[in-house]
Amino acid sequence: MGRGKLRIYLGAAPGVGKTYAMLSEAHRRVERGTDCVVACVEHHDRPRTEAVLRGLEQVERRSLEDDGQVRTEMDVDAVLARRPAVALVDELAHTNAPGCRNAKRWQDVEELLAAGIDVISTVNIKDLESLGDVVESITGVRQHETLPDEVVRRADQIELVDMSPEALRRRMAHGNIYKPDRIDASLANYFRPGNLTALRELALLWTADRVDEYLQQYRGEHNIRSTWQARERIVVGLTGGPEGRTLIRRAARMAAKGSGSEILAVYIARSDGLTSASPKELAVQRTLVEDLGGTFHHVIGDDVPGSLLEFARGVNATQIVLGSSRRKTWQYVFGPGVGATVARDSGPDLDVHIVTHDEVAKGRGLPVARGARLGRSRLVSGWLVGVVGPVLMTLLLRNLDGHLGLANNMLLFLALTVAAALLGGLLPALASAAFGSLLLNYYFTPPLHLWTVADNRNIVAIVVFVGVAVSVASVVDLAARRTHQAARLRAESEILSFLAGSVLRGETSLDALLERVRETFNMESVALLERASDRDPWTCAGSVGPTALDRPDDADVDMPVGDHMALALSGRVLPAEDRRVLAAFAAQAAVVLDRQRLQDEADRARALAEGNRIRTALLAAVSHDLRTPLAGIKASVTSLRSDDVEWSEADRAELLEGIEDGADRLDHLVGNLLDMSRLQTGTVMPLIRAVDLDEVVPMALGGVPEGSVDLDIPETLPIVEVDKGLLERAVANIVENAVKYSPEGSRVTVSGSALGDRVEVRVVDRGPGVPDDAKDRIFEPFQRYGDAPRGAGVGLGLAVARGFVEAMGGTLNAEDTPGGGLSMVLTLRAAPAHEGAEPDLPAQVGT
Repeated sequence: MGRGKLRIYLGAAPGVGKTYAMLSEAHRRVERGTDCVVACVEHHDRPRTEAVLRGLEQVERRSLEDDGQVRTEMDVDAVLARRPAVALVDELAHTNAPGCRNAKRWQDVEELLAAGIDVISTVNIKDLESLGDVVESITGVRQHETLPDEVVRRADQIELVDMSPEALRRRMAHGNIYKPDRIDASLANYFRPGNLTALRELALLWTADRVDEYLQQYRGEHNIRSTWQARERIVVGLTGGPEGRTLIRRAARMAAKGSGSEILAVYIARSDGLTSASPKELAVQRTLVEDLGGTFHHVIGDDVPGSLLEFARGVNATQIVLGSSRRKTWQYVFGPGVGATVARDSGPDLDVHIVTHDEVAKGRGLPVARGARLGRSRLVSGWLVGVVGPVLMTLLLRNLDGHLGLANNMLLFLALTVAAALLGGLLPALASAAFGSLLLNYYFTPPLHLWTVADNRNIVAIVVFVGVAVSVASVVDLAARRTHQAARLRAESEILSFLAGSVLRGETSLDALLERVRETFNMESVALLERASDRDPWTCAGSVGPTALDRPDDADVDMPVGDHMALALSGRVLPAEDRRVLAAFAAQAAVVLDRQRLQDEADRARALAEGNRIRTALLAAVSHDLRTPLAGIKASVTSLRSDDVEWSEADRAELLEGIEDGADRLDHLVGNLLDMSRLQTGTVMPLIRAVDLDEVVPMALGGVPEGSVDLDIPETLPIVEVDKGLLERAVANIVENAVKYSPEGSRVTVSGSALGDRVEVRVVDRGPGVPDDAKDRIFEPFQRYGDAPRGAGVGLGLAVARGFVEAMGGTLNAEDTPGGGLSMVLTLRAAPAHEGAEPDLPAQVGT
């Protein structure tokens, strides 16, 4: 018995039609004679879903009691006993009720697949475990019902069910997804156009990545090396020269012509140490390609054309963009160049574009080398010329009919020695001089074929030959050493200049600097370690790379920075000459770390300065608002105590009412001032408890006139985790502000609703509203929008309300009221024990 096949309908959000598509597929299979049953489908009382469900055989579900409620779950045993060919299982990420054999529904599906039953299921992009944080950052809703990505990746088929955000919102407005009482809250929150667009893009990209995985797997299984141009991937070959920016922009213009095109910039570095490219220029090009939506890659390879082609084929690229060679004309004697080689070896599946630029034929520059080391190819060439060259020269001269004479023979052998020095340095030149002198003595100096010299003048000539050969080889080798050292020092000076500039500009972050170290020295991982004293353990202040470094002793290279800090690198052992530049990087890393800590202290100092500014503004703002009610109270008390006036009972009541109103205003003002002071000093410590909103919100309306507020707080709302006193004060401030700005005869609406694991309180007024650019400003202290009169307060009510709400882990935002006005949306967390009382918003809809 083989394993069953899994087919998944993937959607960006609830309501796109996953369940409907699944049931339609079931009808098609039943019409073809396939034994297909409905094991579990969540239709959520939607008429169209219920209609398409008719005509399909359904397996009866289990009933389980959970926290006083009866829940129905899929009966796995019944499905296994029925043993259909295909089973429909909705909402793969669903969490089963206590008492089920498996905790998650996808585990039930695994049992059905293991029994050889094919399964068709549905999943929302928010249900994937790896995307939980991303979805929460987009929607503000933390998804509690998730499943491992691997479960979906193992599916035999994944079909994306797509719908535009506008069409989905129309379906919501028409009542095809939720009941009418939930439509407004859903459209204003989870189903916002921005949320739906971001989720749609996430679903499309995730599906595209899975398609790429399948394509790469298929190409690997069938050993396909040619490029399949499923979509344009443009690889930009960078040398670290200034022409790289031109190439990146040219590639971006090419990518813009085709939808879905990708740009991959790659720099091929040799494995022998410091790169010959400018680190500063590479950093600029990395930033440029990332700003244009591409990715930057750093690859190690001594064969640049081969490594570039291997990278391009590995990412299934379709085009390669290279710059015209910077080499001068005479330098082509050493080979055709990278561009010509890549174009020759690319084959018919890769298009190679050679782009002209301002640096064409201006010279490639000198390669960076380590001290006097030459490349392996040059050393081999030098030894061949120094050892094999004299032998070939001897054979050539011996076969000549005429004799050129000893002097000419010596000049020819001297030319070989100079060539050996130019290619391989001093040692091949010395070997060439010694070997050449022996051949000259044996074959061309009388007596021939003997190691003796008859004429003393010939002895002098051979000695002079050896001396000249050694001298010339030494001079040539010294010049080569100085040239390579100059090139290396030039690269080092450029790095140090860049570091010095970054210190002055303060541009480099610690992670970016450590990444620069890793790329410069071709290391696997780099970490900056520190400790308080010699006896304390090391701690990591920052690191990049796959390997975690906890101690300098674990690294291949460590560079001390002071007494209690070290830069640790892993990957290979660096030669001594590289440590000078590494020391500069280490010192810069310490400076960057100190700068970051100083910036943190500056931020704290700025917060203190802001507090002082608030206190100054406080004194200026309350000077009038405190004195006005005090003056009224003083006048009323003085009048009551006056003996020369006989006050009537009505007058006395009016004066006492004025005193009471003034005292209430003072109490409210002083309360807000004290609350803002607590928020500014960070001394607000909420006492979080599980509270019913219908107990708190009515109490917060005591300070507003009767008949000015319509209250709609259902008793069925989930219990929230809040500080009861802070919530009451926040709601009171919000409602009082709404009543203050509402037109005469208009009532403020205060309503509550559940949204997943959140509960929302919306305070809606029909006042003048607030422009979008001022919606955040109204929550700042001492801010009053528009021409509010001085007696309207000091502008602390909303600032205090937002501070209290955020202290309790909630949010307070302003939105436009449809038809005019302003809506204050207060969002709170539902208590964990009651999250299941109301179904999670996204989980309510399976399609």
